[in-house]
Amino acid sequence: MSPETTGRTKPCAWPCIRVYGLRVHRVGIVGASGYAGVELLRLCAAHPEVEVAWATGDSQAGTPVRGLYPHLTTAFPDLVFETFDPAMAEDVDAVFLALPHGASGHLVPDLLKRAEVVLDLAADFRLKDPALYPAWYGEEHPAPELLGEFAYGLPELHREALVGATAVALAGCYPTAAALALTPLVRAGAIETAGIVVDAASGVSGAGRDKFGFCAVDEDFRAYGLVNHRHTPEIEQVVGAQVLFTPHLAPMSRGILATCYARPTSPDVDPMAILRDAYAGEPFVAVIDEPPTTKAVMGSNSCHLTARTDPRTGWVVVLAAIDNLVKGTAGQAVQCLNLALGLPEATGLPTVGLAP
Repeated sequence: MSPETTGRTKPCAWPCIRVYGLRVHRVGIVGASGYAGVELLRLCAAHPEVEVAWATGDSQAGTPVRGLYPHLTTAFPDLVFETFDPAMAEDVDAVFLALPHGASGHLVPDLLKRAEVVLDLAADFRLKDPALYPAWYGEEHPAPELLGEFAYGLPELHREALVGATAVALAGCYPTAAALALTPLVRAGAIETAGIVVDAASGVSGAGRDKFGFCAVDEDFRAYGLVNHRHTPEIEQVVGAQVLFTPHLAPMSRGILATCYARPTSPDVDPMAILRDAYAGEPFVAVIDEPPTTKAVMGSNSCHLTARTDPRTGWVVVLAAIDNLVKGTAGQAVQCLNLALGLPEATGLPTVGLAP
């Protein structure tokens, strides 16, 4: 059956590399018509050892990918969104689940029997305590017995568990920014583990493809999820500290800027030295002197961090900037895929942002 008939393969963008023997890993994307899914398609198109075998989007089934997302025309001229069938997982090495929270929990038990690697971009397997799901997500977990099988998908902090993993629960976008900013300081005993405040602003793509129109967000800046946002327990789990988290919606398409406040355990704490030591040699984390900006990391899998100690108020301030769709979602998923499959971690991932 030809590619034109199935719509499931893309032309090889790296012919000279593949001719010389690199294995091509076939992947499938469930929920590929949403923002996280389409970002996975963009990144997989540039990955020299990954081929997208199929992409599902039940509400868009039968629609060419290039028809919904013209920027993918040259990468996927014949790929068509399909209706998901679990048997499709038997045809690939890895399955990405880019579905809304609550949807993947019912699919995972079967998919783990069919695919070599399952990577869930939603929150369904991030929390280790099943009792937290009714409180923060409004329903009992459908497969609590599987929570312990998932590696947490934040490589800079949990790399060892991700190497060769068969099940990965990708970190949330807000938790990624907050954890990269705070966890090294908590692990070093440099900040108090109670009373930490995280204020973070995100671009509207974090809410999904159909959530907000231009007029709803233009010239507006709003807080939401006051004191009960569902990412709070995830941040506390990965950071290892009590956190008051307040998310904000900013009038931009992409990006997260997290500003984190904590009390130092000693007046001699040097947060910049701790961050530089923690992330020395990390390809996707840069500790910089100037305040980070979302524009600088847009389109990249990078996180920019800085920190200050304010002797007047006694607070430590740590800032982190990421692209919520790349390092916060799809890019991190590809980074975890590389680790799970034994590929070089940075393969196919951009470290440089877009400008202007």
